[in-house]
Amino acid sequence: MNIEFIEAIEQIGKEKGISKEILIEAIEAALISAYKKNFGTAQNVKVYIERDTGEVKVFAQKSVVENVENELLEISVEEAKKYNPRYQQGDILEIEVTPKKFGRIAAQTAKQVVVQRIKEAERNVIYDEFSGRESDIVTGVIQRIDKKNVYIDLGRVEAILMPTEQTPNEEYIQGNRIKTYILEVKKTTKGPQIFVSRTHPGLVKRLFELEVPEIHDGIVEIKGIAREAGSRTKIAVHSRDENVDPVGSCVGPKGARVQAVVDELNGEKIDIIKWSKDPAQFIANSLSPAKVTSVNVNESEKIANVVVEDYQLSLAIGKEGQNARLAAKLTGWKIDIKSKSKIEG
Repeated sequence: MNIEFIEAIEQIGKEKGISKEILIEAIEAALISAYKKNFGTAQNVKVYIERDTGEVKVFAQKSVVENVENELLEISVEEAKKYNPRYQQGDILEIEVTPKKFGRIAAQTAKQVVVQRIKEAERNVIYDEFSGRESDIVTGVIQRIDKKNVYIDLGRVEAILMPTEQTPNEEYIQGNRIKTYILEVKKTTKGPQIFVSRTHPGLVKRLFELEVPEIHDGIVEIKGIAREAGSRTKIAVHSRDENVDPVGSCVGPKGARVQAVVDELNGEKIDIIKWSKDPAQFIANSLSPAKVTSVNVNESEKIANVVVEDYQLSLAIGKEGQNARLAAKLTGWKIDIKSKSKIEG
């Protein structure tokens, strides 16, 4: 190796964000293995690369002892003093043993190490970038579908959408662009693995943050989300400014904002509900689109008894109980719905 090689390492280090010293130390460590493999020695060796010239030297390391039992690893005090009179028992003596043909092996090994370290550095950069984005939303292109897993190209890395995170009846077509929610970023030997979701309530939250400036600016707050992916979502919102209507902000002019979210979720129904610190009011709101006559709450058991007009009962309960189920999930209350005629009867 030569001075050009050292300059190349410096340049690569700057481009990839790896220090020159780390690269050279990694090459030195790899050269010890290369030396032992090619020259079959049981000696303790140290490889040193001259930082300015790139010259590679191999040194055999021997312990200075009174009585030599292993000539490969030890040297007597008497012999050691021939190299330098200051050597004493317990010191380590280094004797240069650089083979003549070692330069070619060194260059080859160095190249492999640099390539490997660059790959590692790039993986670490990608990991650091995405590990800080868990619970965020990303847009990618569906690359392929393998064993029901959907692989999404995010640019420098691929994300995995597993079957458990796929929305029922949603079709995933190769080449289509798709927004997903980052669930987890794992560090593996093959690089970072990014797991994403289409079913997580966080996806709905992030989509509203993208579409509604008032949420992004912190004026309107999302207080809760209850979701049955692919079918229906209820989202509770609250305004920190009494002059701003939280529901209207999320619906948008002519329903444009909520429609953009619905379109991204392939037609999933979304009920936007006004949050209230009064549990009875919040529960009544959560059963929207049904109109509620009265709500009686049992604070200690967190049970709410709700009365609705007869014609509103099926709407309040919803198809297969979905409306009531999502309302209970959103509010954290057990909700018992009865019709007015049943109560009066």
